Amino acid sequence: MKITFILPAIGKKPGQKYIGTWKMEPLTIAVLKALTPPDIETELFDDRIELIDYETKTDLVCITTETYTAKRCYRIAEKFRSRGIPVVMGGYHVTMCPEEAAEYCDSVMVGNAETVWKTMLDDVRNNRLQKIYHGGTAEYDIQPDKSIFTGKKYLPVSLVETGRGCIHNCEFCSISKFYCSKYYCRSHDLVADDIKNSPHKYFFLVDDNLVADHKNAMVLFEKIAPLNIKWAGQGTLSMAKNPELLKAMKKSGCEIILIGFESLNKENLQQMNKSFNYALGERDELVKRVHDAGIGIYATFVFGYDNDDESTVQDALEFAKKHNFYTAAFNHLLPFPNTALYNRLKESDRLIYDKWWLADGYHYGELSFRPEKISAERLSELCRLARKEFSAPKTVLSRGFASLGRTSPLMWGLFWGMNLRLGEEIDQKMYVPIGENLDELPK
Repeated sequence: MKITFILPAIGKKPGQKYIGTWKMEPLTIAVLKALTPPDIETELFDDRIELIDYETKTDLVCITTETYTAKRCYRIAEKFRSRGIPVVMGGYHVTMCPEEAAEYCDSVMVGNAETVWKTMLDDVRNNRLQKIYHGGTAEYDIQPDKSIFTGKKYLPVSLVETGRGCIHNCEFCSISKFYCSKYYCRSHDLVADDIKNSPHKYFFLVDDNLVADHKNAMVLFEKIAPLNIKWAGQGTLSMAKNPELLKAMKKSGCEIILIGFESLNKENLQQMNKSFNYALGERDELVKRVHDAGIGIYATFVFGYDNDDESTVQDALEFAKKHNFYTAAFNHLLPFPNTALYNRLKESDRLIYDKWWLADGYHYGELSFRPEKISAERLSELCRLARKEFSAPKTVLSRGFASLGRTSPLMWGLFWGMNLRLGEEIDQKMYVPIGENLDELPK
């Protein structure tokens, strides 16, 4: 028996390379490889870096599906199913939209795969593949098998999972909805072994909120501190209220932490159910504490909530420049299916596309809904301009010198490569056609 794993691309402009920073190793595929018995042959086609061989001899195609890649997933599945090859789809988008996904494949896997993967494979062997498999939320004591990445050219950063879920309930977040605002930590021994088995020097700890449980995070940091690694992860600004946590983070190798500021506007934060992020009067001090601990900040902002206008975008840009963040993202709001945000916008008739992820003509960087105080087109342009200004040579130079005093010399060198690449990619990312790999389409 043979399985073909496929990781679809978001989309691609004709004649251009895929976006460089979108080429991280697909950790989910390594987990599925580890769950697969050794007597089953496996192969991987990563649509981001190579062409898919639609004529490959295989018994089963398994496609990992995200909302951004759903349209592409469905087109890929159609080609294999036309040959009579069964297709199984899984991932967060499938979990949120199982009925939709089921129209384009033979079987859907809802939830995490660990508890049902072998059952599904047995069913394939015995020609009794079910239409749906229900996995759990957090049983994962498996070590990823990254041998399936051999020969693939990914960014030289190892992805390591230390937990799943998040304790918060932000309106726009599909992760919090799926995990019901709970956090599930992974075995610290498995995390340490995962790191030890990696060929890379740099790591990204992929948790959506690494410090959701401060006590667990402290123990984890103590566990990995002796491994002498450099890592980046995702957290919340409130972690800066815990000085011992910041010390432990830095000692364990933390160099960059992504913090979702999302908005500086109190009403917006209340609307997105993220009031815990509102720290007027102490926000600057908390940022300073993170920087003083020797940790750079990757700041993210999202625009499109009801109190956003041109001034809120400019305010966020000036805030980011004032603090000389390691880097920053200025993004428009995107309503993911079956989130509270999506349902609210649909009920108020503000969606431009009912299903933007399937809409013909929808491009990356465009809004899929109508904001209250600004046009969709203008907000999209303001986000682009904010990215451009934050990546301008003068701003990058200022941030680079600030970074020199915060992070290690190694990460200072990485700063230039990372920020110069991000600056180059701003216009490359804009208007990427969602779901299209135009170099594959008929001329």
